[in-house]
Amino acid sequence: MQKLLLISTASILTLDQITKYLVVFYMNLIERGQMSVWPGFIHFHMAWNSGINFGLFSNNGLAARWILIVIALGICGVVTYWMRRETRSVALISAGMVIGGALGNVVDRILYGSVADFLNITCCGLHNPFAFNVADIAIFAGLLGLVLFASDAKKPNLPS
Repeated sequence: MQKLLLISTASILTLDQITKYLVVFYMNLIERGQMSVWPGFIHFHMAWNSGINFGLFSNNGLAARWILIVIALGICGVVTYWMRRETRSVALISAGMVIGGALGNVVDRILYGSVADFLNITCCGLHNPFAFNVADIAIFAGLLGLVLFASDAKKPNLPS
């Protein structure tokens, strides 16, 4: 595993867990339920997500929890394997973002049974009912980075 991938993974995992601890427990969002950070734009809204994005496949119990953990760990393994020969820094950082975010959500599922989501961004008079976390942002941004910047091993090496 390349050093940049490891640093990126550890940074995202750490940032995700620190923000969750600070907002959910230290700021006591777990009991307060919600608070406005930037009125009309950023709110903290406590949501325990036992499913996947947007709460899909929630309420499927203990089996779903462990299936989602195994799937996330499998994805981490596949991305790590894919990046073993990658040389582009931005692709390695992107992969680390995906892995770190996935591991952050795995930690939540193991410790709490579901993922702690708390960020809610609303704009322009439109109400957004969904909450997310730093791990979710990292996964999305990391996947975008991989699509845009990862090397394509299928491209043939053409002579110059």
